[in-house]
Amino acid sequence: MISGTIRVLVVDDHPIVREGIVSIVTSAHDIEVVGQAANGAEALQLLGQIEADVVLMDLRMPVMGGVAATARIHSEFPGVTVVVLTTYETDEDILSAIEAGATGYLLKAAPKDELIAGVRAAADGQVALAPSVAEMLVARVRVPAAPRLTPREIEVLRLVSDGLSNTQIASRLFISEATVKTHLLRLFEKLDVNDRTRAVTLAMERGIL
Repeated sequence: MISGTIRVLVVDDHPIVREGIVSIVTSAHDIEVVGQAANGAEALQLLGQIEADVVLMDLRMPVMGGVAATARIHSEFPGVTVVVLTTYETDEDILSAIEAGATGYLLKAAPKDELIAGVRAAADGQVALAPSVAEMLVARVRVPAAPRLTPREIEVLRLVSDGLSNTQIASRLFISEATVKTHLLRLFEKLDVNDRTRAVTLAMERGIL
């Protein structure tokens, strides 16, 4: 837990957006922005020169993006907490950031009070998540992970969903009909289904198609 002023480094490649973030967080009496960076590489350089408690990190930036920078900060500056602040909230973005070591994931569209509360929570050693992000993570825990199909298996399954027969799929993909059947048998096994219809339905339910 941090007593006193929370020192924040803001990392975002858009100057106007960065200024807006700075304006929001510094409106809180207990938060001070001690540095600004336009990408992850600049953030790492600054962290070697300043003392920061929390880094508000954008995800998609030139030179070095937020996920790579978060992983480096987690490794090289273990006393610094990273909170992702971005417009992106896809499952892949969220999970990549958290796996890299981020302890928070907030959205730029969040209300001012939510952003400030997130910075305080992160500084206090708590996880700071936007409500929609928290819901996604809970859903990921509840729903079994989607089986890993190969790109070719997904391609075959997509053509099945379009109503093509094995012969038509073979012609479309320039492979033999026997190879199509092999792909289908393998994906049936991975999806734990016995027929084409159930395979397509389950793949859609799990976001594979």
